Amino acid sequence: MYIHMYQYTYIYLLSRLGEFGQFCPVSLAESQELFDCSATDSLEFAAEFRGHYYKMSSQEKLNKFLENPELYVPPLAPHPLPSADMIPKRLTLSELKSRFPKCAELQGYCPVTYQDGNQRYEALVPGSINYALEYRNRIYICENKEKLQKFLRSPLKYWEQKLPHKLPPLREPILLTSLPLPGYLEQGIATSLIKAMNAVGCLKPKFPFLSIRRSALLYIALHLKAFNPKGSAYTRKKYKKKMEQFMESCELITYLGAKMTRKYKEPQFRAIDFDHKLKTFLSLRNIDPING
Repeated sequence: MYIHMYQYTYIYLLSRLGEFGQFCPVSLAESQELFDCSATDSLEFAAEFRGHYYKMSSQEKLNKFLENPELYVPPLAPHPLPSADMIPKRLTLSELKSRFPKCAELQGYCPVTYQDGNQRYEALVPGSINYALEYRNRIYICENKEKLQKFLRSPLKYWEQKLPHKLPPLREPILLTSLPLPGYLEQGIATSLIKAMNAVGCLKPKFPFLSIRRSALLYIALHLKAFNPKGSAYTRKKYKKKMEQFMESCELITYLGAKMTRKYKEPQFRAIDFDHKLKTFLSLRNIDPING
């Protein structure tokens, strides 16, 4: 019965809230802080004045209100409560995802840490998506719960800032597997791929009975395997050997093209290894150039 009466009292209080809702009128008047008291159902710091109820953030604020309530409510209150769309709102992870493709302001750096750090380079700290909020149709990511509460209470102090031209590197590496394919290729294998493409451009390999396109792609694949910095020494050695064998087969075309004549030559007049290389060349028809 006690719990039921308490709930009834609290619901009745909510129906009779004054102009500031559940925001502390004393905090708003003294420092323009939007101190939201809705996090607790406690009526310990609540007061009634002129038929309305007001919730304060602390005993100190309650004492000030009780001492001179006229100073904290209209018409003498120095600051009215902003409209609902001008009050910052904390975002859950699902709410944050629903805002896609909207991006966070300040490239995701914590606006509170940056402002409180006098906007120094060292004060550029990435925020955490667990502490996201929306204000004036913009998204901000704070470093921790404490910084989030600071922004929620004093948005005018933190909302409109500009980043410097020079930004610090990311402190936490992005998992390459979380990137879309183009991003993964750019961040993960761009250097290796450029080296492989440069090599294929210089050597221009053409494997017997394969197209130029397929020959180039196979060489690039072998090159990536042979020079993979994250591969084992055994694997790199294995594919370097395969790449050498691949290039030896490709060079057969150049050799035979240079030694082949229009007129028939007797075996004794041919180059010593011509017949062997011609036989090797013909044997490569319908052969897998990688696995033999």
